[in-house]
Amino acid sequence: MIILAVDLGDSRTGISVCDKLEMLASPVTVIHARYIPDVLRKTAEIAKERSAEQIVVGYPKNMNATIGERAEKCAAFAKELGEITGIETVLWDERLTTVSAHAALDNTKTFGKKRKAIIDSVAAVMILQSYLEHRRIHHAGTV
Repeated sequence: MIILAVDLGDSRTGISVCDKLEMLASPVTVIHARYIPDVLRKTAEIAKERSAEQIVVGYPKNMNATIGERAEKCAAFAKELGEITGIETVLWDERLTTVSAHAALDNTKTFGKKRKAIIDSVAAVMILQSYLEHRRIHHAGTV
């Protein structure tokens, strides 16, 4: 199944997608927009272009697992995106994905403007890889 992942940000939103076999998540783009209707429209266009069958939206719970304002905003975004696209949209716990994305970019010595340009799509890849791993573990043996 082709799955699209979204790392919703205040001014930059990272998008990633996996292959049909759900083996590898790859960065697609970063949407540079603050106005949520624009982000929704652009995300829906990408989902259609990529023939996404499911959309995963990062859900930034607090470290103590409570739901804050940011998580509520992501939940509302996911709900509206699902309504606009008609594609099943799920929330996925994204705690520490941005930290992991920064660590990955440190390892590749990616800094400065280049880092800022890709950090959100790398975070979206990490959200999607985590979700794919969960699917592999919990759907193993099911046909």
